[in-house]
Amino acid sequence: MKNKFPFIALTLALIMTLLAGCSGGGSGSEGETAGTDSKAASGEASSNSGNSGSGKETIQFWHSIGGKNGEFLDAMIKRFNSSQDKIEVVGTFQGSYQETVTKLQQAVAAKTAPDVTMLERSNVQLFADAEVLEDLTPYMEKSGLSKDDFEEGLMGHSYFNDKLVSLPFNRSTPVMHINKSMLDEKGLSIPTTWDELKKTAEALVVKENGEVKRYGLTMPYDTWYPIAMITQAGGKFFNDEGTSVGYTTEASKTFKYLKELQNAGALYYPPSQDSGNITNQMFTSGKVGILFQSTGSISGLTQGAKFDYVTAFLPQDKQYATPTGGGNVAMMAASKHKDAAWEFMHWLMTSPEGAQQFVIDTGYLPFTKQMVESDAIKQLWEKEPNRKVAFEQLQYAVDTNKSVQWPQVEQEFNKAIQAIMYDNKDVDATLNSYKEEVDRILKN
Repeated sequence: MKNKFPFIALTLALIMTLLAGCSGGGSGSEGETAGTDSKAASGEASSNSGNSGSGKETIQFWHSIGGKNGEFLDAMIKRFNSSQDKIEVVGTFQGSYQETVTKLQQAVAAKTAPDVTMLERSNVQLFADAEVLEDLTPYMEKSGLSKDDFEEGLMGHSYFNDKLVSLPFNRSTPVMHINKSMLDEKGLSIPTTWDELKKTAEALVVKENGEVKRYGLTMPYDTWYPIAMITQAGGKFFNDEGTSVGYTTEASKTFKYLKELQNAGALYYPPSQDSGNITNQMFTSGKVGILFQSTGSISGLTQGAKFDYVTAFLPQDKQYATPTGGGNVAMMAASKHKDAAWEFMHWLMTSPEGAQQFVIDTGYLPFTKQMVESDAIKQLWEKEPNRKVAFEQLQYAVDTNKSVQWPQVEQEFNKAIQAIMYDNKDVDATLNSYKEEVDRILKN
């Protein structure tokens, strides 16, 4: 058995690291978890409280979904509780993904962890390596489920150490959002390659008296998009051994491409604070023609756009590639209510009233083949084809930044992005210094 004490000792050290790495949402967190208006409890609920006042067995479920999506999650939990008379699920909003990690580490040490928890997909390995997540394989087998029932592109953070420790739930990918009306006015086609994107972005620029009034391309300040582009260029974020970076020239190519667009006025790279809202508002107000942003933004952009708005795959360089984002759900190994916890998780995965309805309500991706084949999802895609594009891009989904040290590495990667994109530091020198830091972190 692996030593769990290093995991517990990481708690205080990771609090600052995770919060510092959060910045523009972190890799794949997209700011979706911000929502202080949630009807959240304080996060002190314990899985030891096994019975509700109604006599039902109580399951504590910690999550990171606030705001409007949090209301949809509350409604989903209410549907489960009303569907049967034996189990009562208590959902507790714990703040952002990073805050949930910190609270869960503390709860594991204090033996007050919940029965089921949401984890941002890149944080699953931290808890899997500490052996505090339940292996779901026996529960899946008893229920007649298998990994083949799930979309392969969203299962990259489900298996660790030959155990199935988490399942997809609120998942997303970045896609390209396009003001097609703007492209049509210029006689431009939707770009499918980096070269085409560069030409299109430059052609969309409008300048008045030397000042850029309209940009061609923008994206939030986030590690998600450079990671996508490094992979599109043929590299990997980490090497297969997990000992260093997994690229040679691909990162340099990515940032030099972005800097060339930025220097030409074709790329607007936003300030780190509130970058997602800034770029979304620029897109809906017609100040930029193309936006790299999460699939989770489709609903809001659809409501705000007063033009022909379409989505498309992220452009390819050597290949199409997209990282994934969002959260998985996991059962805690210390839960005293595992059968009841699994009944809830099984309902999430299989009931049309469970995660399927949550997906329809929120804009997250359907993650089981049953969902994809359902009449409800097919009708949704017919009505909102932009959401189908996001799902179809899953065939190119790949996550190459899996590492238990990812939070610390992400902090260093954010520093490199800032140095290059904001401070105009030399690309190659910055990336060399960053690689040295990555190698140091991964040796520990």
